[in-house]
Amino acid sequence: MPSLVTALVLPLVVLANGLAAGVLVGTQLGGWPLLASLPPARYVHAHAFFATRYDPFMPVCFLGTVTGDAVLALGAPHGPARWAFAAGVPLVLAAIAVSVTRNVPVNRWVRSLDPEALPADFARRDPRPGWGAWNRVRCLLAVAALVTNCLGLGLLLH
Repeated sequence: MPSLVTALVLPLVVLANGLAAGVLVGTQLGGWPLLASLPPARYVHAHAFFATRYDPFMPVCFLGTVTGDAVLALGAPHGPARWAFAAGVPLVLAAIAVSVTRNVPVNRWVRSLDPEALPADFARRDPRPGWGAWNRVRCLLAVAALVTNCLGLGLLLH
């Protein structure tokens, strides 16, 4: 029988992790192909639109997931489930690290640009290839964490 802490924390972890992974999968399936296909000025405009909506949302989901996973890794009532939740911690921390060091700086730089007056060297500095690759990495990390959290949930239901 799950403890009260597990019963309260586990649904929040699965929700937060599922939302984060879902946003990133959605970005990979739709947002990123759109951004990659646009001419530079339209890309800057569209990227700024997306970034201002996801940047406040994703940190809450990631921090909620990693905090909840740590709580569950320490307190889940079933040993194998604790290991599953513990496995989520470094996966989400890695996704946070990628976000903070790779994607967020690009998001800030792109938001600072005027789509009507792009830098003359924008073609050389176009951040899309790097941003897309790192976004794919953090997507895979978030989905892998969701898999470990679903495994932990399944182990607790067994």
